[in-house]
This record gives sequence, C-alpha cells and structure tokens, in this order.
Amino acid sequence: MRSIFHWFSSPPHDAPKATILLRLMAGGVFLWEGILKFVYVNQGVGRFTRLGLPFPDFTASSVGGLEIVGGLLILLGLGTRFVAVPFLIEMVVAMLSTKIGLYLGTSPLPLPPSPPVSGFWAVLHEVRSEYAQLLTSAFLLWAGPGPWSVDVRWARQRTEQQKHQNSSVEIASAPTATRSFGSVCEPAGSARAGRSLISAAGSNGRDNV
Repeated sequence: MRSIFHWFSSPPHDAPKATILLRLMAGGVFLWEGILKFVYVNQGVGRFTRLGLPFPDFTASSVGGLEIVGGLLILLGLGTRFVAVPFLIEMVVAMLSTKIGLYLGTSPLPLPPSPPVSGFWAVLHEVRSEYAQLLTSAFLLWAGPGPWSVDVRWARQRTEQQKHQNSSVEIASAPTATRSFGSVCEPAGSARAGRSLISAAGSNGRDNV
C-alpha cells in the first residue's frame, strides 16, 4: 500500500518539458467544462437527467466540482497522478453513456446538426473530445506532469532534504567510528610494545652471559 502511494505521489522527473502543453489543454478543458455544468442547466442537471443517470442533481454537481478542482490541479501539476484516475473513469463513463445511443440512433441528446447523425462515423466524429481527454489523462498518469510542475518541484525538495539528512548522519557517526578504531588498535600497540621489551631483556641477558 505504501509503495502504491509513493508511486502516485512521486512522479518521475524525466518527462519532457513540453508536457506542460498537454496539461494546459486537458486542465483547461476540464476547468471550463466544469464551470459550464453550473452555469447552464442543459450542460449539467438537464444533460444528466436526459441520460438517465441516477441522482442527476448530485451527480452533475459532483462531476462539475471534480472537473473544476481537478482541472486546476492539472494546470498546476499538483497531485497529477491522483487526479488522472477519476478523470479516466469519467471519460470512459461519458463515452459509454452518450456514444452507444448515438451509434444506435436512440440517443436522448440532440443529434448532430449535419451528417453523419448516427452510426459508426457519427461516433468517431462526436467522441473526439472525450478520446483526447482520455489519452491525455492516461499519459499524465504514466509519465507524470513534467518538470514544470508543483509535483516534481516538491519531489526534488524531498530528495535534497533526504540527501542532506543522510550526509548529516554520516558526519555525526564518523568520530564514533574513529574512536572505535583507536580503541581497537590500542591493545595491539600495547602487545607490540610488550614484545619489544621482552626481546630487549632477552638480548641483555645473553650479552651478560
């Protein structure tokens, strides 16, 4: 569990700088689509009621709030991987709930004003926004928000702090190790001095004889 949280909270640092362009696109679209759900009834509660989604008032407000908050977080590059997961789920639900009826020609939403109005090509034409948002969210989940983001900036600060703490611990433990080495060497030095004295005494004794 801890490793999963670490994966989500510590995105890689090597994503290209151009990732910010994807964040500006996806985050901006989510942000203003969330605002539209509160400003225009047909984009929020009305749309969800027509689609037959349960609790349309609550669902529309929840999805709109997610898009506003999540869009801002993606623009900042903050909690990017966490936010990408609910956006992936939202896009899949949006595609299934709107495009199956369009394919069959039974959609409760207004049909496209010009051909194709139903069928395979109509779905491909109308799904372009959800498709782009889905793949962009998947990319941000995989590669992270890029170097120009709050996530990566905080991750670098945590790495530098960890390195500083490790170096402080090494410096603090160095004198202890030196003292331990000295205490180990003292008996060996005493033993060598004792053997030198015994050798000198033996030499004097032989000379006297």
